[in-house]
Amino acid sequence: MPYFCAPLGVCLIASAGLLLAQEVDEKAGRQLYDNNCSVCHGGDGFGGEHGPAIAWRLANLDDQRLEELVHGGIPSRGMPAFPSVSGEKLKQLLAFLRTLKERPITYQQRKVQTTGGATLDGAVLSESVQDLALRTADERIHLLRPAGDKYREVTSQVDWTSYNGALNGNRYSKLDQIQKSNVGRLVPRWIFTISDAPYLEGTPVVVEGIMYVTSANECYALDAGSGRELWHFKRDRTKDVGGGGGSGINRGVAWSGSHIFMVTDNAHLLSLDRFTGKVEWESILADWRKNYDTTSAPLIAGDLVIAGTAGGEGGARGFLAAFEMTTGKEVWRFWTVPAPGEPGSETWKGKAIAHGGAVTWFTGSYDPVADVVFWQTGNPGPDYDGKEREGDNLYSDCVIALDRKSGKLKWYYQFTPHDTHDWDAAEPLLLIDTDWHGQPRKLLLTGNRNGFFYVFDRVEGQLLLAKPFVQKLNWAKEIGTDGRPVLAELPKVGKGVKVCPSQDGATNWYSSAFSLNTGLFYFQTLEKCDVYTDDGPVAWEAGKGYLGGSQETAPGEVPKKILRALDIQTGKIVWEYPQIGAAESWGGALATASGLIFFCEDSGLFMAVDADNGKPLWNFRANQSWHASPMTYQFDGRQYVTIASGQTITSFALPD
Repeated sequence: MPYFCAPLGVCLIASAGLLLAQEVDEKAGRQLYDNNCSVCHGGDGFGGEHGPAIAWRLANLDDQRLEELVHGGIPSRGMPAFPSVSGEKLKQLLAFLRTLKERPITYQQRKVQTTGGATLDGAVLSESVQDLALRTADERIHLLRPAGDKYREVTSQVDWTSYNGALNGNRYSKLDQIQKSNVGRLVPRWIFTISDAPYLEGTPVVVEGIMYVTSANECYALDAGSGRELWHFKRDRTKDVGGGGGSGINRGVAWSGSHIFMVTDNAHLLSLDRFTGKVEWESILADWRKNYDTTSAPLIAGDLVIAGTAGGEGGARGFLAAFEMTTGKEVWRFWTVPAPGEPGSETWKGKAIAHGGAVTWFTGSYDPVADVVFWQTGNPGPDYDGKEREGDNLYSDCVIALDRKSGKLKWYYQFTPHDTHDWDAAEPLLLIDTDWHGQPRKLLLTGNRNGFFYVFDRVEGQLLLAKPFVQKLNWAKEIGTDGRPVLAELPKVGKGVKVCPSQDGATNWYSSAFSLNTGLFYFQTLEKCDVYTDDGPVAWEAGKGYLGGSQETAPGEVPKKILRALDIQTGKIVWEYPQIGAAESWGGALATASGLIFFCEDSGLFMAVDADNGKPLWNFRANQSWHASPMTYQFDGRQYVTIASGQTITSFALPD
């Protein structure tokens, strides 16, 4: 193909003309910005009293997205629309916006003496009259408290190092400073708000005095004793991502060494330096354009970081993937919907296998002694229409036990074969070593969304117990001796059928706990029924839902949230605490060695009850609809109990 080169003089003249035109555009754009934008965002784009900083965001937004923001505004955040800024004016404004650059972060340097005789010289990350945080040249963070003319270095003595505190999935702590006798004196010690979050669903992780909290595509590192910010990682949310990721949900990080790991809304896995928040590597889990998203904390298993994706309501094909912790290289991938011809594909009769769901959106558990990963899988798709997927639909609604090194399947159990009620198995899997009917045994405990409580021998995958834990359960008579549910005929209501429990489940992903002291399993449960309607065949489309029907609360139904304590040996309810509220909360439970159960009460109270009998001992009026579960840690000799509510993290402790 021929090409031509213009004479040098012509090129220089043309370049000068382009530069002059660019200067004119930028000057005119500056005037438009000053008149319409600077009063909120500041003349330099670094923010002001009425609006946030925008300079750091601009590089991540293309011209089309900027045009949408200018013309549509963000009414929910108080940003008006400017539809008259169009054509040449819009071009001028965009030209000026491209000149705004993020202000480089500069830190004041400080040299201090510690009470231990050391000299610390570093960058000031946060400071008040009560605390100081320095990052030294080795990029380690030192948390300090004033002590006369010196500083006392502080840290945590008992950490909370994973989503559930331990890799076994049991939200139980050996801390006992807060007891039945003094829990009534518990008070808030600090709060921290993430203003851009719709609401928080995450559980904080605490490692060596630093707390890590997340929302979609952002992570904050906090001083766990004061709640003061140490660093903040953030990237823009991905346009058009659906599901929970698109709604702004992120449930937390995983930790190992100097790294923390989190997922993004568009199904990427990140490794961050835990002292700086800098991205170390980034791996793609799946293509979000095929209806994938991610929301939950990854899991550390040996030298691997393991993560799954969400997207079941959009027909995303489920899988679980493991990555090298140091490089982000994928090591193995286990598909929870087999490809046609693979083992398990015979349980899918029809076209739906191509978009079968069974996503792995929640955080699993790990047994380091057996070197086995246990994970929960989601429901099959379409959610409510099973005609194009006749059969059991493996490995949907399952617990799967995988060899950590290879990802090979060791055993599985399917809770709800051929599910048409959206009862995914994404509930906590508790790996407990305790006596079972008088003999030591390695158990797996879980309360399932379908209304049954299960106990397994987790070595062999043997089902030991399956008992209902809610009163409103009509879809199955029992779990048979073969481990399969004995189905019952469902009553018709209008064009649908009444099903108990509801689509929300008899329980769900919020945390549960087992106490070795009491031998009881503690969890939030829901008494509720729905009417399900089948809408007929549905075609899969990118960016669209893939439900094939609908559900709504049954006529005359009054849902009820109940905290229950269950004897794992028999499956019988020992005590229960019915709650006041609309049964629309999603908070879980935490057990401590001092005999306390902290939980998120349905009316918006954060409560502590006696683990032996459910007697209320303390409450705090958070006045929020819960979407997270509590955790606890010890910092500078003091036990804290922390919970996310709304956009806020609140940390409680006993007073001085």
